Amino acid sequence: MSDDQNEAEAFRALLRGLRVPHAGELPVFDPDTAPDAPLPLFRRWLREAAEAGEPGPHTMTLATADADRRPSQRTVMLHDADEHGWHFGTHRTSRKGRELAENPYASLAFHWMRAGRQVRVSGRVGEAGPEESAADLRGRSPAALAAALAGSGRQSKVLGSHEELLRAFETAYERAEREPDATAPTWTLYVLEADEVEFYQEEARRRHVRLRYRRDPDERGGWRRELLWP
Repeated sequence: MSDDQNEAEAFRALLRGLRVPHAGELPVFDPDTAPDAPLPLFRRWLREAAEAGEPGPHTMTLATADADRRPSQRTVMLHDADEHGWHFGTHRTSRKGRELAENPYASLAFHWMRAGRQVRVSGRVGEAGPEESAADLRGRSPAALAAALAGSGRQSKVLGSHEELLRAFETAYERAEREPDATAPTWTLYVLEADEVEFYQEEARRRHVRLRYRRDPDERGGWRRELLWP
C-alpha cells in the first residue's frame, strides 16, 4: 500500500473513531409538550445551552445562495429572536449581504453539542432599517465596532496584504475609542422571518426526535407541528 493510501486509510479510521462529546445524559424531549409556536421553545433551548456552559450558544451557521442558486455558508452571531424573526448583522456589501440582495431567503443552523440539540430556521430575510442597524452596532463591544468600521465596504473583498489589514484595524480601533457612537455606513441588521423551524434532539439509542414547525395561518398559534423520521 502506498504512503498516500496509508494516509487516506488512517484519516478514515480517525473519522470512524471520533465521538460527539455530550455533557452526561442527554435531555429527554417530549414533542407533545412543545408550545404552539417555535419561538418560546427556541428561547428555552438557547437559555439552557448557555446555562449548561455550551461554548458560544448564540453562534449559528448562516446559509445563503446567489442568483444562480449556488450556496455559501459561514458562522455568525444571533443578535435577537423575537416576534419579528431571528436577527443578525453584517455588511450589505459582503458576500452574504450581496447574496441576500439577489436571493432574500436564508437558513440558520444552531448546534448545541453538549445537549445533543440542533435547531434549523429558514425563511425570508429583510433589512431592519438604518436606525435599527445603527442601534445594533452601538450595542456591540468596542472591538466589534472597530471590526465593523474596518470592514465597512471591504468585507469579502480581496486583501492586498496582512499589513494593510493591520493598518485598517489600528485606525478603526482609534476611531472606536474616540467615537463610541460611530456608525459604519454598510452595517446592516437583517431579520429572518421564519416559515419553517425544526428542533432536533439526539437520543442515546439513535431514536432522535425531530419536530418541525411550518407556518400555517389556519393552525393554532399560526404554526403546524409535524414529527419527522430521524
